[in-house]
Amino acid sequence: MVGTQLSWDEYATAWARLHGGFDPRVAAPVVRSWLRFAYHVGFILGRLRVGPTAVTAVGVLLCFCVPLFAVRPGNGPFVAALFVLAAAVADSVDGAVAVATGRTTRLGYVYDSLADRLGEVAWLAAFWLLGAPGALVVAGGALSWLHEYARARAVAAGMRELGAVTVGERPTRVCVALVGLLLVGASGLIAADLTAGTSTMVTAVWVLLAGFGLGQLLSAIRRALADAG
Repeated sequence: MVGTQLSWDEYATAWARLHGGFDPRVAAPVVRSWLRFAYHVGFILGRLRVGPTAVTAVGVLLCFCVPLFAVRPGNGPFVAALFVLAAAVADSVDGAVAVATGRTTRLGYVYDSLADRLGEVAWLAAFWLLGAPGALVVAGGALSWLHEYARARAVAAGMRELGAVTVGERPTRVCVALVGLLLVGASGLIAADLTAGTSTMVTAVWVLLAGFGLGQLLSAIRRALADAG
């Protein structure tokens, strides 16, 4: 309800409880600014009685627009990159709405995680449509899924929720998708033949970061759970 909305300090405290004790008020300036932006947008949406599930659904729809627009001739990849950015904002704001209005639920967490995975499938599908090999695209999706699955199982086994921060995290995937589509678009303006090669290169970077990040996470899980028991 509107009357239960939290101030920034109250929000930061509640957010920290949901993210392994990490206090956004002492985060790096860029991270802190991003989280404050999400808080303010979430606060406004909360006053408008927009629920977090609705924001999550909008984020998924934005992700599904990425492959649809990416293959359009001319500025298609650039437009698709804007949809990735908008989806990333929605991904942050849905949680902010839930926390700022005191509407966090375990079911909402499941919906948010599912939305993230569906969105990443859509982004990878865009690179496939732009010329990246199917096997490389599947590898990128599988490694990213394994990353999140391993963390979820480790948390269930007693690892702290925040866990290890790796090079294969969700923000990295957002950056690869966003910058990658911009690069594909720019290469297409130079020569149409460069589109497939650039898309393949970007997908390969996704796979490399996802694979290395998974290795980092598994190593951290091994240490954390060994120390715990």
